[in-house]
Amino acid sequence: MSGVRTEVRDSVLEVTIDRPPANAIDAETSRELGEAFASLRDDPSLRAAIVTGAGERFFSAGWDLKAAAAGEDEEFGSGGFAGLTELFDLDVPVIAAVNGMAVGGGFELALACDLIVAVRGAEMFVPEVNLGFVADAGGVVRLPSRLPRAVAMELLLTGRRMGVDEAARYGLVNRVVEPDELMTAARELAAHVAAAAPLATRAVKAVVRAAEGLGTQEAYAAMRETPAYCTMLASEDANEGPRAFTDGRPPIWRGR
Repeated sequence: MSGVRTEVRDSVLEVTIDRPPANAIDAETSRELGEAFASLRDDPSLRAAIVTGAGERFFSAGWDLKAAAAGEDEEFGSGGFAGLTELFDLDVPVIAAVNGMAVGGGFELALACDLIVAVRGAEMFVPEVNLGFVADAGGVVRLPSRLPRAVAMELLLTGRRMGVDEAARYGLVNRVVEPDELMTAARELAAHVAAAAPLATRAVKAVVRAAEGLGTQEAYAAMRETPAYCTMLASEDANEGPRAFTDGRPPIWRGR
């Protein structure tokens, strides 16, 4: 039985991890997630995605340690662990709808998303050092760039749990909502993204990735060499936006 459910609503791909009781991710589930996110990357009709967990307690408990202890292979498939943490050529925006605890690789999956909506009372943490390894599916790389260094180091070195209110104060979480409002909030956010020019939203994500960590001058140079940015500039949509504004009508985006 598959541990991943997918559904397309309008132009938004919804991906649900469904492996009771904790939505832990084994190698097979990781590969299934990789296939879902690869389809998102390759389908020009998709303009955004939401990834969430089934149930009310866990977004994902991360790597399935029971499967690992039983000797399963660690061939996580395309995109690295959970199919997204190393999918560096995905320019479509992804929203994490965190419905409960995001633990270890589950937290790292959320960190690999562009926006995070989380339920009140959810917790996020990386306990790997207490299990004999490190958060190498993005935790040790992304947390220090997303949080004050001292806070990131505390989480990585101790496994301390971070509540969503604290995460929101640091800007790690975009919105904190009640549990029954989670998917509504995530879908509203996705709808706003999907309503924008698709080549422009892809270019934003690609440029942010290309310019990350660079100085201003180098970042400008990286932007102008980014293929998604160049495609956007030369597109019909780049002319449609100003025309629609001048005509006083909604733009008709064609993604070309």
